[in-house]
Amino acid sequence: MTHFVPYLVIAVSACVAVFRVRRRLARAANSNTNTARRARRAWLEHDRITASPRAHELGLVAGRELRERLRGRMFRVGTMLMLAAVAAAIVIPTLHKNHATPQKVGAISALMPAVQPAAGAAAAGAGTTATVISEPDAAAARNALRAGQVTAAVIDGPDGLPILLVNKPLDPKSTSATTQFVHTLALTLGEDVSFHAAGLTPNQAAQVAGTKPLPISSLQGTSTKPPAAISAIGIILIFMMLTQYNTWTLIGVMEEKSSRVAEVLLSSVRPARLLTGKVLGIGVAAFAQAGLIVTFALILAKSVGSTLLHGSEPLAVAASLTWLLLGYAFYCWVYAAAGSMAARRDQVQTLALPLSLPILFGYAISLATITSGTPSTFYRVLAYLPPTAPFAMPTLVGFGGVTWWQFAASVAISIAATLAVARFAAVVYRKSILRTGRRVRVRDLVTLTAGR
Repeated sequence: MTHFVPYLVIAVSACVAVFRVRRRLARAANSNTNTARRARRAWLEHDRITASPRAHELGLVAGRELRERLRGRMFRVGTMLMLAAVAAAIVIPTLHKNHATPQKVGAISALMPAVQPAAGAAAAGAGTTATVISEPDAAAARNALRAGQVTAAVIDGPDGLPILLVNKPLDPKSTSATTQFVHTLALTLGEDVSFHAAGLTPNQAAQVAGTKPLPISSLQGTSTKPPAAISAIGIILIFMMLTQYNTWTLIGVMEEKSSRVAEVLLSSVRPARLLTGKVLGIGVAAFAQAGLIVTFALILAKSVGSTLLHGSEPLAVAASLTWLLLGYAFYCWVYAAAGSMAARRDQVQTLALPLSLPILFGYAISLATITSGTPSTFYRVLAYLPPTAPFAMPTLVGFGGVTWWQFAASVAISIAATLAVARFAAVVYRKSILRTGRRVRVRDLVTLTAGR
């Protein structure tokens, strides 16, 4: 898992960049010009909704919200930033692999015939290339090694046998291409010396060197669990998308309230239908963006030969997409109700911070569990709680630690909780969307919902 840490850092940095850019764009979107434009569009939508059958109201509201998102700057810039982050996570490891540092080996002339094939075989095993440089004597090989002109040097030892020299001791824990190359070269040259000492002919030595290992079988079947990297990527994408999509809902509801657009729309459509159409429209835009990112990642990974997504099972991918949908369905109502309680943009952050705490907690503990490789009992409980299930359950699916009925039970609990939250959010929205002048506080909710 340690080799995946740099990519986690890249992903987290991308998250921070998305949040900062989104905040600036959201502030810019609150200008008077944009407010007037939204008001004109709202009157046009009001006329369309009024003239349409009541059965089509929900579709018209959702379509209006979808159009607002697709042509908004926040959607375009956010999409480009996430595509860039995905491209970096896929392409950077491939560039590093394809541009490994070439290895140079210095060897005295008498040892060149043995060193050249050994260096080629060692380079192939380490995923790099090697060049053997002829040195006139041992002193010249040592000087080239000290000057950094060669990676290693092969000279005659005191007992007449070849020895392999490096400038500095190798780190036994290092997994770099240079370390692997030197170790493989030492092993290959050592085999050649052993074959020569045993008096084997070249044909006999080739036959021994070409010995194949015995096939290895296991009593248990092959594990189908996807790599930890795949689970981590899924959790990161769920975190990024949930935070962005729910913020869209929060800001969208607040903007319609502060600009009085909601008053125009509510004159022709019921509050519950307006709220439902809004979350549906944003949901369609959200999953269109998610589909674009996933398709882009798969095509790019295949085109550049990346192995980052190799080994991901359809079951794990389906679990991540399922819980992205369920997570949005649960949180969107909460964020929509919170948006109806805000009167100005500076109140959004005060409301968004406590709402995002369960998402941040689920994200952090999921990454810690993936790193440890062993889900605790507490973490398994979180997989059945709707606020944290979008992160915990896909991780457990990746570990192969849940059965179909446990997965179905968690889905059923999440759907039931979503329905309850949706009803409560509709009441809060209906009571607070038209209350302007000041923010509706949490203690006011008891009074507002008492007369439902």
